[in-house]
Amino acid sequence: MSKTSRKKSSKTPSASPTVKKKALKTRASVQTKSARTQRTTASKSSATISKTASHGAASKQLNSSKSAAAAKATLTEGQKAPAFRLPRDGGSVATLSEYAGQKLVLFFYPRADTPGCTREAIDFTRLAQDFKAAGTAVLGISADSLKAQEKFRDKHSLGVPLISDEAHEMLEAYGAWGEKSMYGKSFLGILRTTVLVGSDGKVARIWRNVRVDGHADQVLEAARSL
Repeated sequence: MSKTSRKKSSKTPSASPTVKKKALKTRASVQTKSARTQRTTASKSSATISKTASHGAASKQLNSSKSAAAAKATLTEGQKAPAFRLPRDGGSVATLSEYAGQKLVLFFYPRADTPGCTREAIDFTRLAQDFKAAGTAVLGISADSLKAQEKFRDKHSLGVPLISDEAHEMLEAYGAWGEKSMYGKSFLGILRTTVLVGSDGKVARIWRNVRVDGHADQVLEAARSL
């Protein structure tokens, strides 16, 4: 065998241009899919945290001592119930004065048509006639818009008036607006709270950090005992 032949046979065959092109294409495709998956995962995670923490119009980022101070619950049993005048479903206005001389239940819920809030509103609706027999009116309050409240009412055939407090004035006055925490972030939002006002216009009972199951029945018993 000649020297020229030995040199040619000792060289490692190189990949053809076609094979190289396919390999590069495959590698680029894998990298693109990986990057797309990472972006999608990050986007979904961010959206979930944002949606849950914000509670729509019912919450905002806690970023000042002034906001934290405004959220502190100052209402106590025995105090005169704070006056309010806010829009309610149906287009009318709800005021504290129209319930003068009778007992009144105010249940504050975080967001219309969410699971816990729906069960709570349905329970108060179920007991509406019993509350009436006990001389007690019932109102539901959240920061949802009037349109959202009416949609909530119609979807679940709710039989209690729903008040819209988008400016959080009544929520703060009754101590139902405060600091919450989720996914390591602090924010201001609606604290599930119920207030029972006596026929004398004073706060008779306050339930904070309410657990929905059986709550409406407990409030009914308290109203009957006044």
